[in-house]
Amino acid sequence: MRVLAAMSGGVDSAVAAALAVEAGHDVTGVHLALARNPQTYRTGARGCCTVEDAHDARRAADVIGIPYYVWDMADEFHEAVVDNFVAEYAAGRTPNPCLRCNETIKFAAVLDRAMALGFDAVVTGHHARLGPDGLLRRSVDAAKDQSYVLAVLTRAQLDHSLFPLGGFTKATVRELAHVRGLGVADKPDSHDICFIADGDTRGVLADRLGAHPGSIVDSATGEVLGSHDGAYGFTVGQRRGLALTRPAPDGQPRYVLSITPVTNTVTVGPATALEVTSVAGARPVWTGPAASGEVECEVQVRAHGAPIPARVRVADGAFTATLAKPVRGVAAGQAIVAYRPDPDGDIVLGSATVVSSS
Repeated sequence: MRVLAAMSGGVDSAVAAALAVEAGHDVTGVHLALARNPQTYRTGARGCCTVEDAHDARRAADVIGIPYYVWDMADEFHEAVVDNFVAEYAAGRTPNPCLRCNETIKFAAVLDRAMALGFDAVVTGHHARLGPDGLLRRSVDAAKDQSYVLAVLTRAQLDHSLFPLGGFTKATVRELAHVRGLGVADKPDSHDICFIADGDTRGVLADRLGAHPGSIVDSATGEVLGSHDGAYGFTVGQRRGLALTRPAPDGQPRYVLSITPVTNTVTVGPATALEVTSVAGARPVWTGPAASGEVECEVQVRAHGAPIPARVRVADGAFTATLAKPVRGVAAGQAIVAYRPDPDGDIVLGSATVVSSS
């Protein structure tokens, strides 16, 4: 099978490409150049999507013995991921850019181009499994599981995807890299958002959206407790950086409960007010057969959150999850992912974009 290996420059994608070769596939490596200005992206060993990463990917491809190319997808990435990131915050939502990149770039634009060039599948270093039944499952390494950010993929996309690392722990992946002489064996994982060089999300949003002063108000009394330069700089569940002018009467910390872009208002309140037991989602995507009616399952509302027993109701394109226990800090714009427990590993049923919670 002709396989295109997406090589980010990290240890995971390098080992995935090597394992694909050893499985007998005809593999070609490709690195995605996603930055219009690479100097604005993270650099160093903890980087992602940098020039350094491209060099590391090339060296790994040479060691593995496969052809290697760089595809310039900076414009597609900027429009589909960066612009979307800014627009979502401006609308009072909290986006997940890694999830959006998987959806629109790695498994849409790249897979489409690969298929047009005659490849049969794309192989990546994501920590997730595709079982013999073709269903997407969690990785055996719970700490590194990335099934949450892959739950936006369609059945057709998964049918042309390979995830060789899902059966290994991260420690084992590094051992496999050492054995194969890959120089990235000890390269640290990338963290944070690749297109925000210094990690200052609020600063980047301010540069793009400008200052829009507004009020921070108490949820119970409506009293103005502080001010801000842009509601886009906050997210539901946030505690730090609120700069409130007076403490709460009960002396307890306050958290962001909601963001209202129309009035440019940030509403804060106690931690208990963050608790929700119902989550509504839109635009559901099914990684297997489409669900309908009511489904008993588990849901996950953040990338590394704990699974929560729930009853999901699907009707007329709407996705509503009733949770068996309260969860805090569910933000609109994030994904809610449904899983079905299975003896061979939790199966991803599908996902939806959170629009509201209560």
